[in-house]
Amino acid sequence: MQIAINNLQEINDAARKFIQEMGNNKVFAFYGSMGAGKTTFIKAICEEMGVTETVSSPTFALINEYRDKKSRPIFHFDFYRINKLEEAFDFGYEDYFYSGNLCFIEWPELVESILPDTAVKIAIRVTDEGGRIVEKQ
Repeated sequence: MQIAINNLQEINDAARKFIQEMGNNKVFAFYGSMGAGKTTFIKAICEEMGVTETVSSPTFALINEYRDKKSRPIFHFDFYRINKLEEAFDFGYEDYFYSGNLCFIEWPELVESILPDTAVKIAIRVTDEGGRIVEKQ
């Protein structure tokens, strides 16, 4: 899977393409530099899935929970500010990662050792022209 986003006006189309490619996978680990657009892309995916709550980075809370149009939970993680792996154990990451519900994870490199084997690794990179490439690693 490789999705090009040339400008912000294309992000919802890209999110729809991503959703079509998700298959039965539930855990998605989003890799990318600061400012690459991880949160913005996850927000677009959630909007396309019918989330009506405000989607924002859970940088300080570590996790936000949203509901899709069928009221199914979607868990959004941001591990940027995690200081040690034990913090993930403290909030019971297993209950989320293995719940069978969608999990979108930002800064997964900080918790890679506890990601499920089935986690889909997604890279978001900035192009020279300022667009984005979203691709499965």
